[in-house]
Amino acid sequence: MNSKHRKTLAAVFTDPVSGTIEWAAVESLLLTTGARLIEGRGSRVRFEKDGEVATFHRPHPAKEAKRYQVRDARDFLERIGVRP
Repeated sequence: MNSKHRKTLAAVFTDPVSGTIEWAAVESLLLTTGARLIEGRGSRVRFEKDGEVATFHRPHPAKEAKRYQVRDARDFLERIGVRP
């Protein structure tokens, strides 16, 4: 995990939840943890690791992740044992 991933991880775990994290950074972080990316229809994307699954819709037209997506990403990271 490089320094950019560590900064994104810290941002995902901050309270209150940030609404300015780019979705591409969150997606890159999840892939760095070893999660497998499964493309769905349209903007749907799923991440799977060790039997844990998280489903998201890529935000559009904005590039920032919504607050609920950041909370869901945090929950997924905790379930797979990743913390800052």
